[in-house]
Order: sequence, then structure tokens, then C-alpha cells
Amino acid sequence: MNDSINRRDWLRTATLLTVAGATASSATAADSDRRGRWDNSIAKGLDWLARTQSSRGQWNTQVYPTAMAALAGTAMIASGSTTTQGPYAKELARASDYLISKSRDNGLIGDPQTDSRYTYGHGFSMLFLSQILGEEGLIDRREELVEVLTKAVEFSGNAQTAAGGWGYVSAREGNDFDEGSTTITQVQGLRGCRNAGIPVSGKIIESAKEYIYGCKNPDGGISYSSRQKGSSRPAITAAALAALYNAGDYDSQHVPEMLVYTKDQLHDISDGTRAFGHWHYTYLYYSQVVYRQGDELWQPFRDRLYDRIVSEQRPDGFWEGQIHPVYVTACNLIMMQLDRSYLPIYQR
Repeated sequence: MNDSINRRDWLRTATLLTVAGATASSATAADSDRRGRWDNSIAKGLDWLARTQSSRGQWNTQVYPTAMAALAGTAMIASGSTTTQGPYAKELARASDYLISKSRDNGLIGDPQTDSRYTYGHGFSMLFLSQILGEEGLIDRREELVEVLTKAVEFSGNAQTAAGGWGYVSAREGNDFDEGSTTITQVQGLRGCRNAGIPVSGKIIESAKEYIYGCKNPDGGISYSSRQKGSSRPAITAAALAALYNAGDYDSQHVPEMLVYTKDQLHDISDGTRAFGHWHYTYLYYSQVVYRQGDELWQPFRDRLYDRIVSEQRPDGFWEGQIHPVYVTACNLIMMQLDRSYLPIYQR
């Protein structure tokens, strides 16, 4: 009798193991198919950016030309290419040279004559060029990058407002006005420079952190500006949280409250007014926040986010949305390559 029972138990166990193995195999195949769709989408998007870049290194957009070049370049370097190696080496070298050519005597990367919100381009350029610097093998371009970024950091410090933030233009030109989204671009750009070995004053970063804390509302969200405090902005809160992580702030009393707020507002990947119309900007930063939390939270969120992004891609490889297809395409590609972990600024 015992042998009979044992045999039945053995058969039952063997059956369960077979079913479990088949289920695991099916799940693995499904995951592989999903990853294949993502990788194909990324390749199409990167190829579209490469095709639409001009021979001088920029993308011919009427709005934010410096910011567009920096973001598109960031999407390309996130794929693992550098200015000397990889399928997009030529395009990255061109973008790098273009942004270097936009560096002015005062350190600004951009053109205040054609761009009324030049701090966006300046911040994104610092971020991109600092990531380029870490992998740059050509000595002359490396020396040029160090010079450009050193001056750029100095410009950012001089452009900071008394409250510790940044506006669309420098504090002097903008009557000391500041707001959250441009502040974040400066903080991430400065952190990228510091990580790449460019000297950055700790005072500038600390003042920026205090600016963010000062804009925080009781619900944990961040308001638009130190001068125009009002309802919390999910997009700015997500961006501020990502910037605080870049600045090494994980443990202050403010960070957990901000994280709870952003998870409540954004984790279901909503379309509504909670993103204040800036969906791609919002999730460019919120994806960085979730990625920093670890795979248990990241992977289910990533699957939903990436599937949605892939579903909205145009046949030619680009995405449409606010501001310009180059902007939307670059944001989506940066998001979809976060867990490739090629860019130091986005690594855990």
C-alpha cells in the first residue's frame, strides 16, 4: 500500500513539475517576444533620429534646437554607442561637435537670440556632454569637452536665483524668476558634470535642494515656482525626485513624501490632467524614479510603460506629441533604454 501511495505521490509531483516547467517555458517565450518588440521599436526610433540629423549635427527644429540635439544625443548614447564606437558613433560625434560649437564666452551652451528659454538647452547639453566625456577617447575633443563643461558649470552657478532655482533664462536676465522644470535640468546637468570630474560647487547643489524642499506642499507634491506656489504638479514632482536622487538625496524627510505623491498620481500611467499635458516629460522622469526603487516595482511598471510606448510608434520609427517629434522620440527612447544602464546618470 505504501509503495502504491508513494507511486501516486511521485506521479502527482512529476505532473506538477512538468506543468510548472511548461508554464515557465511559456512565460520565458512570452517575455522574450515582448523584449524583441521593445528592441525592434528602439532600433527603429534610433534609426529615425540618425536619418533626420543634419550634417552639422543638429536636428532642424524651429523650437529648442540646442535642447533637441542634446536629448536626441542622449537617446543615442543610451544605446551603448560612443563618439568613436558603435552604430551611432558618427551621429554622436556630430551632435557633440554641434553643442560644443554653441558654447559661448560666458559658458552658456545655446543661443539667447533665437531661444527665449535657453536654460533648457543648457541643462540638457551639460547632461549629454558629461556622459560623452566619460567615454571620449580622442584627446583633443576630451580637452575641449572639459573646457566647455567647466565654463557651463560656471554659467549655471551665475544663473541661479537667490531662492536656489533657475528660470527660463539667467537670474539677471529674468528678474530672478525661477520655476521647477528648468531647475531640474540644471541639477541633473550639474550632477552629470560632477560625476564626470568637472568641479561643481556643493553650495550650488545644496541651494537647489533647498529650493525644491521650499516648493513642497503638505501633500508631498512640488509647486510650480518659489514665487507662484499653488497646487502640486505631478510632472515637476517626479522630475524633482529624480534630480534629488541624482544629487544623492535618498533619506531626507521630504523624499518619502514626494515618492508617495508621485506613485499615487502617476504609477497607473494615466493620460489625464494630472500630467498637466506633459505626458512624455512626466514619464521621462517618473520612469527614472521607479527604476531606482528596484526590480520588484520597476518591472511590472516597465512592462506597461514600454508596451504603451511601442503601441504609439509611427511606422517610420518616430513618435508624435507635444513640442516636436524629435523631442517625443528622444524622451521615449531614453525611457525604453533605462535598464540597459549605459548612462551613469541614470544607473542605480
